[in-house]
Amino acid sequence: MATNGTTTIEVGADGVAVITIINPPVNSLSFDVLRSLKERFEEALRRDDVKAIVVTGAKGRFSGGFDISAFGGIQNGTVEAPNRGFVAVDILTDTVEAARKPSVAAIDGLALGGGLEVAMACHARISTSSAQLGLPELQLGVIPGFGGTQRLPRLVGLSKALGMMLMSKPIKGVEAQSLGLVDAVVPANELLDTARRWALDILERRKPWLASLYRTDKIEPLGEAREILKFARAQAHKAAPNLKHPLLCIDAIEEGIVSGPRAGLWKEADVFEEVLRSDTCKSLVHIFFAQRGTSKVPGVTDLALKPRKIRKVAVLGGGLMGSGIATALILSNYPVILKEVNENFLQAGVGRVKANLQSHVKKGNMTREKFEKTLSLLKGVLGYEDFRDVDMIIEAVIENVSLKQEIFADLEKYCPPHCILASNTSTIDLNLIGEKTQSHDRIVGAHFFSPAHIMPLLEIVCTEKTSPQVIVDVLDVGKNIKKTPVVVGNCTGFAVNRMFFPYTQAAFLLVEHGADLYKIDRVITKFGMPMGPFR
Repeated sequence: MATNGTTTIEVGADGVAVITIINPPVNSLSFDVLRSLKERFEEALRRDDVKAIVVTGAKGRFSGGFDISAFGGIQNGTVEAPNRGFVAVDILTDTVEAARKPSVAAIDGLALGGGLEVAMACHARISTSSAQLGLPELQLGVIPGFGGTQRLPRLVGLSKALGMMLMSKPIKGVEAQSLGLVDAVVPANELLDTARRWALDILERRKPWLASLYRTDKIEPLGEAREILKFARAQAHKAAPNLKHPLLCIDAIEEGIVSGPRAGLWKEADVFEEVLRSDTCKSLVHIFFAQRGTSKVPGVTDLALKPRKIRKVAVLGGGLMGSGIATALILSNYPVILKEVNENFLQAGVGRVKANLQSHVKKGNMTREKFEKTLSLLKGVLGYEDFRDVDMIIEAVIENVSLKQEIFADLEKYCPPHCILASNTSTIDLNLIGEKTQSHDRIVGAHFFSPAHIMPLLEIVCTEKTSPQVIVDVLDVGKNIKKTPVVVGNCTGFAVNRMFFPYTQAAFLLVEHGADLYKIDRVITKFGMPMGPFR
């Protein structure tokens, strides 16, 4: 029977067994991998030629976490769920952490979710500076289920652990070392050798032999811990009042602090089982796979086409949308030509881009040097002279058919024949926009959402004549600027507004029948939408 991933074991002359997780592309932890990990550990513990153990992942990735595809199988009954506590208790606590031979995790690439939980069960962790470590399970409607709710607070402190879990934000290796999550940061080419020496040093008591689960030095006194947990509950409820799993995650953390880590592991197991079968989890897992499925477009991405290199992009219009699009592009190192109709409008547009970048500086996400370098990628113009070597243009002017038709006719004259002609229109038929051109195969919709440099969705609108190569190119640009690109048809409202129109129409209908519009907004907000239709 075919297996879904495995592990290997290789024992060196130094007596260190290197156990490698293998399940491309991110070495996810399927049940096959987890059972294999247990077997390899038991083998290493039996063998007289093994003194210590290093756990790592193949091809520069430790592990991206539990195999999410197994969630659906457990939920619908096609995959048999393992016994309660099989991973968190039987494998990671009673086999890995309790082993009489020390183990060290050698982390490169990703150590997310279950991957980090495996690493935390080892007696030490060595990482590269670029490695990403985190517990993002709450994004999928579940909680860390392999002991993460118990070990992370004991390694980095309660407040930081709560932030990492509730916000689902990973950290890099250098920060992980400063917090105590990893013990050393080394270059990738020294990772395995360092981990091997560290494991032997633990054996010889030159390095501490620590079981993360039973550490107490980072945990606050009970009264203070309860205040931190109380504040975290209030913040979680305020951020998402309809979601239960963040609060249940906090309950599992608290159980370990109040009743001991072993009790916390069993509480975590019970909560995980409960939330795994919830509608929230089913919905968020569906979204996870749907987002990744957007890169597969039948009749387009299955033609073996390679995206062409987009070296320069022009944006027409420096208003709210145009400046946001320009910001998104230069943040991803695309040189951008920003065109406006007069000097005042141009300076206003450039000013909006500057303001967008300055907000990154104020938040500490960008240095002043990086700000200047990024801004230097933007050039403001009033004419089409600089359009002769652009590879893509994005028109972002007001929703006026005749104006857009005039612009696209001009673009055909000034842009090179390979240049992609994209419109940011939210509602206008692309065939109508390109009616006065002969370039229907390279006309495409690139519909961003405001603010364009922040909102993740990008609708790529294709007509019956849009070239598959153009769609592949725009998909690649969307991915490069960190958007979720969705290819949609050229129909009224495309995808998002096609759903949004009936939503707002229904709200107006209720008002016409006498409903209070403020009450409508309150009900919709309570339901879970960020704002009501009238706000």
